[in-house]
Amino acid sequence: MELRTTFSIEESAEKISYNDPVMFIGSCFAGGMGKQMEAGRMPVMINPSGTVYNPVSVANTLDTITQERKYTVDDLYNHNGTWLSFNHYTDFSSDDPDIVISRINKAAGEAFRFLSGAAFLFITFGTARVYRWKPSGRIVSNCHKIPASAFSNELLRVSDIVSLWTGMLDRLRSLFPRLRVIFTVSPVRHWKDGAHGNQVSKSVLFLAIEELLGHSCTPGYFPAYELLMDDLRDYRFYDDDMLNPSSSAVRYIWQKFSDCYLDASAAELRNEVLKITRALGHRPGSTPAGRKKEFAKGMLEKIRVVENKIPGIDMQKERSYFQKLAEDR
Repeated sequence: MELRTTFSIEESAEKISYNDPVMFIGSCFAGGMGKQMEAGRMPVMINPSGTVYNPVSVANTLDTITQERKYTVDDLYNHNGTWLSFNHYTDFSSDDPDIVISRINKAAGEAFRFLSGAAFLFITFGTARVYRWKPSGRIVSNCHKIPASAFSNELLRVSDIVSLWTGMLDRLRSLFPRLRVIFTVSPVRHWKDGAHGNQVSKSVLFLAIEELLGHSCTPGYFPAYELLMDDLRDYRFYDDDMLNPSSSAVRYIWQKFSDCYLDASAAELRNEVLKITRALGHRPGSTPAGRKKEFAKGMLEKIRVVENKIPGIDMQKERSYFQKLAEDR
């Protein structure tokens, strides 16, 4: 008896290699997939403005990048001595506004240069519910722990998302003709909206994406939500909070993602890189000196092979560690 409802995912015609930079923007799930690529030292950039959850905030992030917008102190807000941007994560905040502006503009510049050479852009929407800063009426990406009474909230309409993102897709195609855009919906439930509210919010996202898939730039869709909700339909695949996917679920979804988008060579090379990076956790302890050196020399050879296969990969940290281990007496 089959106790799971598995389904097949059509492989992408365009594949990702170690020569193809990839950007992830969106919810925590986007970061999770991006970190899987990052672990293999693949060229990836994850959420250059910090984690964002709703379609408007994702679009605002791309607006800042693609319009090469320069922030000034007029774009910031001072809350109890801390300068912050409502379009950015708390990591950008500081008690010095010049530092905040420098961080934001530097990150945006780096993101524009990265996106200019990127092959894929993965967009993950987490919720269709947005929060507006009452004094200005603008939708924020982060409330920065400011009292909830300072914000109003609403559910985006499907037509709002489609209109906004049709224009964004037009711009992305004009600026970056080779860029492949892929949409996903985060499988993480927004429980503060309640069970019903979460379902309504996710439904809005699905309907909007379904319309956007008809755009002339032919964006794609990866069924991350469906993999957790239908294929892995069991609470053993959730973390202790019963909302986020467990590590085994993340690995499973990553494998499906890898099968869909990574070319065979990239998948194989990533595994070779992971064997090296994970070996950093190896603690020889009382292992005889001769065996330590033999192990270290073997790892240095693996690094040499990987560096020859992937020009430009940065394995200096690993090289230094194993070089020192090989020289220890």
